[in-house]
Amino acid sequence: MYLQGQNGLLSTFREGWRTRGTLGIVFALLLIAFYLLMYFEDWFAGRFGIRWFTQIAESAGLSNRWYLYGFLYCVAMIGGGIYYLRRHGNSRYNQLRIATNIGVQVMFGFSLPFFMHLMGQKDFYFSYIWPLKIEYLYPETIAQYPFYIIMYSAVASLLLMPILAITLGKRWYCSWICGCGGLSNTFGDPWRHLTSKSTPSWRFEQVTVHTVMILAVVSTGLVAFDFAIGKDYPAFHAVAFEFRGWYAFVVSAILAGVVGVGLYPLFGPRVWCRNFCPMAAMLGLMQKIGRYRITVKPDMCISCGNCSTYCEMGIDVRSYAQSNQSFTRASCVGCGMCAHMCPRGVLRLENTWNKQKDKTRAGLPIVDF
Repeated sequence: MYLQGQNGLLSTFREGWRTRGTLGIVFALLLIAFYLLMYFEDWFAGRFGIRWFTQIAESAGLSNRWYLYGFLYCVAMIGGGIYYLRRHGNSRYNQLRIATNIGVQVMFGFSLPFFMHLMGQKDFYFSYIWPLKIEYLYPETIAQYPFYIIMYSAVASLLLMPILAITLGKRWYCSWICGCGGLSNTFGDPWRHLTSKSTPSWRFEQVTVHTVMILAVVSTGLVAFDFAIGKDYPAFHAVAFEFRGWYAFVVSAILAGVVGVGLYPLFGPRVWCRNFCPMAAMLGLMQKIGRYRITVKPDMCISCGNCSTYCEMGIDVRSYAQSNQSFTRASCVGCGMCAHMCPRGVLRLENTWNKQKDKTRAGLPIVDF
């Protein structure tokens, strides 16, 4: 059983800090407090004179608190990665995925931007692309970078993203590259079983994640038009500026940071990715028409529920396995934990166009929604 990845399942429900009990609530409050102080330090400084993170950063020789945050982010991912691999590192897929997560974050999410800053250049986070890093397609942001970075940002966001999503599914980014997903995979792993699998939570997810995606597109369009004609239309400029500010506050700060990470110990590690991330929504729509799916071996499921328990995106995988249904879900990030935790090898992650051929061969219906 150990070789099939069952280590750690029973302890999941025995450790108080991994439940919604008192310890879990305390942990969540500490994370929320950290993000409030980090994101809104200027507000606290104006009222209470509190600049703890800036003071710590400057004492460490860092120019601002965001480099301190990047360093702490890397530490959290490395520590979480060690924790994860001690429990699930007997899978080569998991070893490569977590190593890539940490490597990308340390190199492209911290070290390279920090080095660029030391060299007198404006930092750029190569592992984040539009619409997740929405400002990277804002005209005034583009004007601040050299041509090669502009081309990278445009090609990665508008060309490579859809091609890779259709051919490989959203897992190429959400489970391998993205820093938000990387923190969920590592630091957030102890709470993956807390993600709700209920129908109401799924319906809530469908509304919210696509709403934020639409807002991201609208915000980008407003800023682009404002850049082009804003000087001639002050009223439009005011609306675009206000909309952009509210998007940055609500989505980028509150939902991505305070809520997205602060609620790990209460609602699982993918609160942001599942319910609010515009990148996840866009990739999910492309995944539905692409090659990625999870196939089910017929009449093999024993209804143990491991797959659903460990799904960090709230998919009730067991219901598909029980019904002998291969499926594609827009929310699935391809972490592979459902297949990893299955004691009978019922589930498999695949990339193939031959849906009808496979359907005939294995006698499996395909569920796409």
